[in-house]
Amino acid sequence: MSENEKQGLLTGPQSQVPGYGAPPPSGYPPQGAPPQGYPGQAPPQGYQGQAPPQGYPGQAPPQGYPGQAPPQGYQGGPPPQGGYPPQGAPAGAVPPAAGQVEQDSIPSAPPIEKMDQIAGYENVASQDPLPPPSYEEVTRAPPPTDRQIPSASVITAEQAKEAYIDFTSEHCCYGSSGAKDSSIVDLKSSSAFHYTLETFGEKRVTTWAQEPYNGQPIDGPQNGPAPGPWDLQVMASKNFQNSKSDIEVPHTASVKPCHTCVGNCRVRCNHCHGRGNNRCTWCHGNGHNRVYEDGRHHNKPCHHCNRSGQQRCNWCHGHGQVKCKTCDGKGNLKCYIKLTVTWTNHYDDHIVERTALPSELIRGVNGQTAFEEELPRVWAINHFPDPTINQASDTLVKRHSTAFPTERLLIQRHRVRIIPVNEVIAIWKNQETKFYVYGFENKVYAPDYPQKCCCTIL
Repeated sequence: MSENEKQGLLTGPQSQVPGYGAPPPSGYPPQGAPPQGYPGQAPPQGYQGQAPPQGYPGQAPPQGYPGQAPPQGYQGGPPPQGGYPPQGAPAGAVPPAAGQVEQDSIPSAPPIEKMDQIAGYENVASQDPLPPPSYEEVTRAPPPTDRQIPSASVITAEQAKEAYIDFTSEHCCYGSSGAKDSSIVDLKSSSAFHYTLETFGEKRVTTWAQEPYNGQPIDGPQNGPAPGPWDLQVMASKNFQNSKSDIEVPHTASVKPCHTCVGNCRVRCNHCHGRGNNRCTWCHGNGHNRVYEDGRHHNKPCHHCNRSGQQRCNWCHGHGQVKCKTCDGKGNLKCYIKLTVTWTNHYDDHIVERTALPSELIRGVNGQTAFEEELPRVWAINHFPDPTINQASDTLVKRHSTAFPTERLLIQRHRVRIIPVNEVIAIWKNQETKFYVYGFENKVYAPDYPQKCCCTIL
């Protein structure tokens, strides 16, 4: 073999991609040595001056690797995504199982060491929430003074019985006469209190992101220094509502060769391992099927593969390569720092209910708002007639002030609702029962309804 032929075998696209010029891992033939498998042999016709890649004798290699030998261990196809097999992998390594998408094992972005260094974003790879900037305590309004608290509404016995009857109509296994024929003998009205505290916070995280490069404008460091993560003005669409927004940090973009196909636009088809065909599923690669006709078994040629036992790969249409999904076949990626802003509404509440009515039922009904306040930082309530609400407010306000260290607290809101609760005692067929009517909707809670039956729905 001449010196020119040897030199041609050493030329490969992997060493020519900008930014990916690292030497191949151990296991590759030393520089200057021809690939194994052609000692003292002339290359086949059509590859003058070069040895054809292994696994393609007398056949053109897959598109994207003209006149070059693929790395050992992947005979019959281009090298796997990423360009090289793992360091120290033995020759003849088994390729991935058929059906596994080869790009699934590829990182979602180029290696961090290939990214540009952006001032202020040295720890972007950690993807940890960025601590909010230090700021002085917001100006707080003076604490609220005593004010008149409205009383809960009271219903009559007729309204309680009407709600009782409507309650039975919502249950198919409840007889209506248990409510219609009952007599209200006692009604006690009380109030439940529902205190809520909401803290609206903002969290920011930066990560490297990439998208196919189609020639779009690139806002890189040449346009100026990148602003800090908390210097960008990003506003929530609505307060006290969870939302999320992703934006590109200005002056951080650059163009890099695709790390999946190494700039070649195409990758090896993992369904056929670069061969361009698969074993025929009709004859299982035999080229014929065993059939029973005329009282005997004999081989019948398979017409689906024309007796070859192979079918053209439906994924790559016989080419052995498919378009790279990472770069969409463009070969290059636009890489930039992505800022993810997450707004979270942190909600806590406390219910004061002194009857047998389950407290969780209070959350789902309407009541009268006795107190509401919305400020950058709220004061704990200290003037409510029920001391339990004052204590709950003080506890929750103190908890929210330190519970979210990675977020910037934007605004807070708290309120107290008064929900009417009526305890009703009724008699039906000399049987005493108790039920509750609560909320402005006059919802009924009657766990001991006297006329329950079992019914079967056909």
